[in-house]
Amino acid sequence: MTVPDEAVTWLRELGAERVAHPGGTLLAHLVRVRELLAAWGARPALQQAGLCHAFYGTDGFATALLPVTRRGELTSVIGAEAEAVVYFYAAFDRAASYPVIGDGEAAVRDRFTGLLHSPAPQLRRDFAELTAANELDLARTDPAFREAWRCALLPLFARLRGLLSEPAWRECQAVLGG
Repeated sequence: MTVPDEAVTWLRELGAERVAHPGGTLLAHLVRVRELLAAWGARPALQQAGLCHAFYGTDGFATALLPVTRRGELTSVIGAEAEAVVYFYAAFDRAASYPVIGDGEAAVRDRFTGLLHSPAPQLRRDFAELTAANELDLARTDPAFREAWRCALLPLFARLRGLLSEPAWRECQAVLGG
């Protein structure tokens, strides 16, 4: 596994600092998400996943830096544990799966394959924490985003409360006014 600075260098090579994103560029957003996860005490693998969470695009952000067929390349840079979180985050079908992600062993839909599966508890927690860091960064840097999505995000994070760390939950309440 390589150090985070090598991941940032690769993100630059793939053009992440030229992709517009709320609050500046995609690279700036990714770095802020990693920093927020670090501030919450997330383990290094989750911090790396936060830095790279948009590599394959997401259900809410279509721009991909790599196709999922190149997962091995990302794994070689950030490690298998972090890449598995990145894939799960990218593959998460929001419309089908947000309603059930907090429900124990409920199955979620992979938007790339269409298949349903029940992720392990740690992967559910990682997803919830990464989702909170991602959305809260957007809400902190873009007042229009915060106003448009606050009423949807606060109930989502309340449903995910059992999966979120205390620092993440406190930040949800502080940023979203809950």
